[in-house]
Amino acid sequence: MAEPALALASTIRHDGDGGVADDLSTLQGAARWLQQQSDLPEPPMDEALRVEIVALRRAVRALFARVVSPAPSSRADAHRLMPVEEALAHLNAVAAREPVVPLLDWPADGAPRTRMLSPEQDVRVRLLAGLARAAIDFLSGPGREQLRACSAPRCVRYFLKSHGRQEWCKPSCGNRARAARHYQRHRTTDDSP
Repeated sequence: MAEPALALASTIRHDGDGGVADDLSTLQGAARWLQQQSDLPEPPMDEALRVEIVALRRAVRALFARVVSPAPSSRADAHRLMPVEEALAHLNAVAAREPVVPLLDWPADGAPRTRMLSPEQDVRVRLLAGLARAAIDFLSGPGREQLRACSAPRCVRYFLKSHGRQEWCKPSCGNRARAARHYQRHRTTDDSP
């Protein structure tokens, strides 16, 4: 599974027609997204849960925008970012809904690993708190340094930079950016007297 915080932030994406698609805008879309996240609990989707997931996404995307600053944030967020203090408070409050304790597991033939143990029975709380903890882990971990907002025209995704010159989340975004630059160069040349 992709990094859960990045997967949540990526539920806002370019729709292929110059607009923005929101995978969480409907109950069906939210349920479909949740089914695709193999490591997350999967409670029945209803409007209240969908709204809570969207609110958590807003907080995560606001904090992602802070990470990439002073570079521009995603175009989807530029005009409606949640204030950072509000995003932090929301993220921490959602994570605190589930009391967890780390449990060390060390198989005889393997490396030690940590599991989180929780007495929480409500799968909705476990889902939301798990997503919030994943975002906290990501934002406080070394992966944060590789977070970027895609600079391609019309793209609204955040991505993890995997090599030094990477500017785009996908090759198709790179192609779109190069085509836009080519068009702009030729348009400027053609408009010259």
